[in-house]
Amino acid sequence: MSLNIKVDFDKENNRWIVIPEGEIDIYTSPELRKKLIKILSENNTDILIDGEKLEYLDSTGLGTLISILKKVRENNNQVYIENIKPNIRKLFHITELDKVFVIKE
Repeated sequence: MSLNIKVDFDKENNRWIVIPEGEIDIYTSPELRKKLIKILSENNTDILIDGEKLEYLDSTGLGTLISILKKVRENNNQVYIENIKPNIRKLFHITELDKVFVIKE
């Protein structure tokens, strides 16, 4: 499967809203990383990842999210994740990354 990434800037809350649709895996992670680095170069603020349309996330995808989190934290900002499916939530829990990212239920 592929990955479509919708990005919008929420001026009211001063944050990027990222909506990945499909799968974040070894094949699509570089595309996501490139896009997120680009938007952060424009405005390094918080990022909200809305995972409602995200079907799958593997360890490569987690690595990409961690590298983006490090970049965002350089300016004392945060990555928020919401609307993720139970299988993806379980992956964050198993890896204990639910203690690193702010995951909204």
